[in-house]
Amino acid sequence: MDIIAQMCVLVFVGTNGETYFNTVSLVSCVQNFPKSRGPVVGILKGFAGLSGAILTQIYAIIHSPDSANLIFMVAVGPALVAIGVMFFIRPVAGHRQVRPSDGMSFSSVYGVCLLLAAYLMGVMLIEDLVTLSPTVITIFTVVMFVILLTPFLIPVTLTFSSETTTYAEQEALLPPSEKEEPARTEPDGNEVIFSEVEDEKSEGEDLLPASERQKRIAQLQAKLLQAAAEGAVRVKRRKGPRRGEDFTLGQALIKADFWLIFSSHLLGSGTGLTVIDNLGQMSQSLGYDNTHIFVSLISIWNFLGRVGGGYLSEIVVRDFAYPRPIAMTIAQVLMIFGHVFIGMGWPGAMYIGTLITGLGYGAHWAIVPATASELFGLKKFGALYNFITLSTPMGSLIFSGLIASSIYDSEAEKQARNHLTQFQSSSSLWFTRLYAEGPHKCEGAICFFLTCMIMAGFCAIAGILSLILVYRTKGVYHNLYGKSRTSTLS
Repeated sequence: MDIIAQMCVLVFVGTNGETYFNTVSLVSCVQNFPKSRGPVVGILKGFAGLSGAILTQIYAIIHSPDSANLIFMVAVGPALVAIGVMFFIRPVAGHRQVRPSDGMSFSSVYGVCLLLAAYLMGVMLIEDLVTLSPTVITIFTVVMFVILLTPFLIPVTLTFSSETTTYAEQEALLPPSEKEEPARTEPDGNEVIFSEVEDEKSEGEDLLPASERQKRIAQLQAKLLQAAAEGAVRVKRRKGPRRGEDFTLGQALIKADFWLIFSSHLLGSGTGLTVIDNLGQMSQSLGYDNTHIFVSLISIWNFLGRVGGGYLSEIVVRDFAYPRPIAMTIAQVLMIFGHVFIGMGWPGAMYIGTLITGLGYGAHWAIVPATASELFGLKKFGALYNFITLSTPMGSLIFSGLIASSIYDSEAEKQARNHLTQFQSSSSLWFTRLYAEGPHKCEGAICFFLTCMIMAGFCAIAGILSLILVYRTKGVYHNLYGKSRTSTLS
């Protein structure tokens, strides 16, 4: 087997292994904290974005510059971590309510995330500009480990706090239906009647105050029960779950809401990933020499987008009981401006464009999984989440593999023909043939102008799809978060 075939097999196994890590950690934590999905997804995705910088720093102290040891560390290290935590990371029954300490705990982890990102960015810049001794690199790595291990103090502190003991006693008194998500079985008569109520009630009913809404639903349900008993109304049995209940992948695939999420994510994250994939060529075509600085910057902005997307979308649903996809709309509108800045090629616009695009792209990875879990339940969340993530490579194939590369090659050939015409009139035949057969390179803002404008247009379409999803799911989010918000205000 040749080297290329071996590399293909290794990349296939490695990327699929990453998917398993991602699914296990994400699904377990979302099931353990169903009332705080936005912060949980944002923090996990944020640390996933920083993992490359963390491993690079570890490699710098242990194995640099031996690349064989780097591959060995990447192959063995994650497996050892998985074996070490396999008995601890799992869905745990019991913690289904929002505890008073949850807000402070998540805020503390957010603070550690931001501190770690700022520290790693500073370390990368220093190591890039100054030649450091092994002792200094060791000190930097030790400080990084201290910051990285700080979140472990939170569960240890809460374990021995009096508040946790008191709350555990209170939680034990709750009925089972309030402690954990109830499993859905075949609907009984009352559930069928309630399903009919959902069809009969007016569209604005979900937006009424909780007490008035319950009163009207009870009246309508009583009328339907009486009519059904008299034979005047034939109550239909709803096929499949409603929004907010547990869906299987097959049930979700026939729902318009699922394909709205999938399409919006494909257009939004696909265009963002295209910028990341072509960042080197984009910066070179605009005349920047140090292209690696944009790669480092967009990784930091991507991380901040993931953390900030989870945090801000949680504020939207918790404080305003408004659908979470509105945060995705905001991220996609921001990405429109990011693509325009990069495409126009103004002086310094590359810095602004990568900032905005990185934030918007990262926000998708915090908002979309939380939205899918709220609309389609947690029971089959792993299958639903991984199907939705297929949209990202599909978007990258369309925008990067087909659109961006084709336009770039076309502009490069135009510039090559223009240069070739000039050389033919002033240079020797040998030099002209050498230039014509060499690799074509595009220069100037024209190289990616049309690509960025196309991606900005598709981001606008993605924003419209997200707004449609917002309109369709207002009632669901009012049921999920409106009642708790009303009780809190009262």
